[in-house]
Amino acid sequence: MAVQKCIDKGYELLIEFGPKVLAAIAIWIIGSWVVKSLVKGLRKTMDKKEYDPSLKKFLLNLISWILKIILIIVVLGTVGVETTSFAAVIAAAGLAIGLALQGSLANFAGGVLLMIFKPIKIGDLIEAQGEIGVVKEIEIFTTKLTGLSNKEIIIPNAALSNGNIVNYTTEGTRRVDLVFGVGYDSDIKQTKDVFKQVVEAHPLILKDPAPTIALTELADSSINFVVRPWCKAEDYWTVYFDITEQTKEALDAAGIDIPYPHSVEIHKEG
Repeated sequence: MAVQKCIDKGYELLIEFGPKVLAAIAIWIIGSWVVKSLVKGLRKTMDKKEYDPSLKKFLLNLISWILKIILIIVVLGTVGVETTSFAAVIAAAGLAIGLALQGSLANFAGGVLLMIFKPIKIGDLIEAQGEIGVVKEIEIFTTKLTGLSNKEIIIPNAALSNGNIVNYTTEGTRRVDLVFGVGYDSDIKQTKDVFKQVVEAHPLILKDPAPTIALTELADSSINFVVRPWCKAEDYWTVYFDITEQTKEALDAAGIDIPYPHSVEIHKEG
């Protein structure tokens, strides 16, 4: 008798909730496909309109999450869960989670600020929070850089948006600042001519703005010159290393001395 009651009860539940569960499953499957299709369509639209890559990824992630949350609420409502109560639970849970995850919310807000004001974009070489690297991804909570030694650097968006950012790529060109010291017996005009020849011969150095070559300091054991050529941002390190090496070779060829500390040995007779 008890078994029969259980079977009857199960049958009643199946009749009552079976269609709702099947409908919820169908809505989840179809809804998931619709969400993917919408996100895919938005991605294609953004590609055609040449959206900034960092903004595109940020918006697509945000829209995808919002649509998935809406889909979950619809599925629960279809099963019979009171969505108004569910919304209240979500609001209460959201408040509790928000208090516990204030840092994450600050990072989210920082990500939004980065998207709105666009101080950086993917591919920019920046210096921030004591790190230097090329922006690889701007995500909802963090920004990823590729360091100069090919290491991955992850910076929270809150710190990035509230701190100082030096963007070496924005202007498109960079000045390479070099200092060379030569001996006091060196001819100033000849030395400057050597620097000028090296700079003018390098194919990556820009003609405009013109390079600066000037005597900057009368130091203790050398007279120091600044050599400041301009180049494209992406050519900075190539120019830096090339000019350093080529200048040393040119100074040697011209017989111009580069002073260095000399050790003096004192021999005592025993």
